[in-house]
This record gives sequence, C-alpha cells and structure tokens, in this order.
Amino acid sequence: MALMISHFQWKPLFKKERLPGWKISFYHKGIHYEGIYHKSGEIEWGSTYPPHDDEPSLKSEIHELMLFHIYE
Repeated sequence: MALMISHFQWKPLFKKERLPGWKISFYHKGIHYEGIYHKSGEIEWGSTYPPHDDEPSLKSEIHELMLFHIYE
C-alpha cells in the first residue's frame, strides 16, 4: 500500500551537479519532512523523523519518485 506524499520537491545539493545528493521535502499526514537523498538511496532525515512504522514505505515511495525525476 502506497503512502500519500504531497508537495514533493527536490533540488541538487550543489549547483550544476546531479550528484552526490539532493535536498528533498514533502508532506505526509500533514507533517512537513525534509532530508537529504544520497546517491546510494539512503535518506538522511532533517529535524523531523517519520514514525518507525511508516519509514520503510516512505523510503520506498521517495525512491520511486527520485528514480522518476533524476534517473529518467
């Protein structure tokens, strides 16, 4: 079951660079999350961490969004 992510945004960590990572932000269940999406697919969460039960599904959905936007 996919979780509902809204207002997903990403931008490179460094100007004119596609690597090594991207800043991401989105809303889930009305809570704003930010983090860094690394080339390896790992997510370094900002000050707000998602609930433990939601994290695996959120990571999967974010990975799919990044594949679509970055590696198209």
